[in-house]
Amino acid sequence: MKIIFATNNSHKLAEVEAVLGEGFALSTPREHGITEEIPEEQPTLEGNASQKSHYIYARTGCDCFADDTGLEVEALNGAPGVHSARYATDGHDFAANNRRLLEELQGAASRRARFRTVISLIVDGEEHLFEGVVEGHIALGEAGCGGFGYDPLFVPDGCDCTFAEMAAEQKNAISHRGRAVAKLVEFLHNRVK
Repeated sequence: MKIIFATNNSHKLAEVEAVLGEGFALSTPREHGITEEIPEEQPTLEGNASQKSHYIYARTGCDCFADDTGLEVEALNGAPGVHSARYATDGHDFAANNRRLLEELQGAASRRARFRTVISLIVDGEEHLFEGVVEGHIALGEAGCGGFGYDPLFVPDGCDCTFAEMAAEQKNAISHRGRAVAKLVEFLHNRVK
């Protein structure tokens, strides 16, 4: 099945390809001539994922999906949430985002957090939403060099290391994005039976 993944983030693309497995040919917006920034102007993860998938579908007419992910920290009332990628700056400055998060959690009684991914799939013109969540906490400092974003700070429940310290296969098996993609894959496999 050919499907467009509305991202130009190579890390996300690799993670999703690994979970999707055989039978799917993923392409990116750039491969379909969409080189501009895909808008993310909604106040929720669901809204952003939906806006992005509809943007791609309107320009290509092809089956597609988009995701939006947020880190929701209990002590910060769910922040950075929908603003996770642009928490400290206008761009995707992971180091600045991590520094700001650690600064804001200094002295916090709780470091509980969760990663949440929402996927909006448009197939045959119909939209379907899938959610993946992983609970955990924010470490006192960065650890590991794998992954991206907040991975060096996030320790999932039941683990004693950050996402950035895990092998890609281990992270994909338990991650928020992995869980959302697993629901997407199950839906697509059932659809093509």
